Amino acid sequence: MDQHRPSPHREKTRQASMSRYSVSLRLAPLPAPLKDVRQDEDESMSGEISPTGKHPGPGSSPELRASHADRDRVVDTLRVAAGDGLLTMDELDERVEAALSARTLSELTALTADLPPARATGTEAKDVVRIEGVHSGAIERTGRWVVPRRLELMVTYCEVTLDFTAAEVTHDTLRIDISMTGKTLTLITRPGMVIDTDGLHLLHSSVKHRRTSTHPDTPVTLRVELLGQKTHGRVVVRPSRRTFRQWLLGRPAPHSVRA
Repeated sequence: MDQHRPSPHREKTRQASMSRYSVSLRLAPLPAPLKDVRQDEDESMSGEISPTGKHPGPGSSPELRASHADRDRVVDTLRVAAGDGLLTMDELDERVEAALSARTLSELTALTADLPPARATGTEAKDVVRIEGVHSGAIERTGRWVVPRRLELMVTYCEVTLDFTAAEVTHDTLRIDISMTGKTLTLITRPGMVIDTDGLHLLHSSVKHRRTSTHPDTPVTLRVELLGQKTHGRVVVRPSRRTFRQWLLGRPAPHSVRA
């Protein structure tokens, strides 16, 4: 008799145990897939949070920040729209306030979303524009006007105001040849403008140049050179002022720079 051969009873018991084990393997649920721990670590270390307070998902990009130049362009668009009758003064004040405090480009885009695209003026900048006047009324260039390449100012006892706040600038330099006697020449500037009065000869006259603080990254968009002679009177260079309503509400003037 073979001593190593198991008895029939033990063989039957072993087969029954194996059958129960195979059934338990088939019925046991599969373990849940492990979450990639590295993904959580990357999300927690990145520190990027969307405007809704959640971490951005795969493929999302953060909001693009607005620069001072971006805000100025939107303010210019709003002022022109108000001049065309598309915005009331209250709407203009509200949107200018929002533009000056906007942090992202999407916030600026929302302020002009209901305005038609800016229309081309169809007027090219002239090489030379000559302004003459003798004991006449005030001479003004305000609103939306095209800045020439060179301006000849030949006036006697006439107030002259050149407001560049909403002017259309098509080049980076303007030369103003001055032969002016009496009264005041006023230049109203905006950010990105540089006024050079070194070439102007003053005879019984003075220059009052009010400079405002601008961001060091603000690009120079227009350089104005004053040449010639100013006799009697003043030359005033200043930024745009607040309206009476803006003053009452404590709002800044258009194009002002906030700290």
